Amino acid sequence: MIGSRIAGGLLAVAALTTATAACSAPEQPHAQKLTAAEASQQPTETLKPLLQQALPNVEGKTFTSSIVDFPPGARAKPHRHGTAFVYAYVLEGTVRSQLEGEPLRTYHQGQNWVEKPGAHHVLTENTSRTEPARLLVVFVSDTGDPLKVDDPQP
Repeated sequence: MIGSRIAGGLLAVAALTTATAACSAPEQPHAQKLTAAEASQQPTETLKPLLQQALPNVEGKTFTSSIVDFPPGARAKPHRHGTAFVYAYVLEGTVRSQLEGEPLRTYHQGQNWVEKPGAHHVLTENTSRTEPARLLVVFVSDTGDPLKVDDPQP
């Protein structure tokens, strides 16, 4: 029963990805550099896992769904998700995101994106200083791997 629910969930995610693979038009990058003191005071995101389940038909892989909350003005540290395939869907608010080598993009409620295994996420931030943003993020990762690894601090 759980296996069929997971399979159904994966099919729903795949269908949602196919049906709504709407990527916003690329934006011009804007230079917004923070001092070390500002960066340490800036709010960051929180990740709350919802479901984590080994995939019974794909040995060594785990499906994890999570809610990622971005308080107003929050910015994630640059990071990677290891060898995980990542799907993100904006549940609430507006998020600005940039993967290394790709244009800066803005995603609004109802929009989504995917990240290939090994992608370097150089920017993820809530664009609002007054309203929260929330994502549903799905990871298909190697079992036991961390879901997010922040870049080392210089």
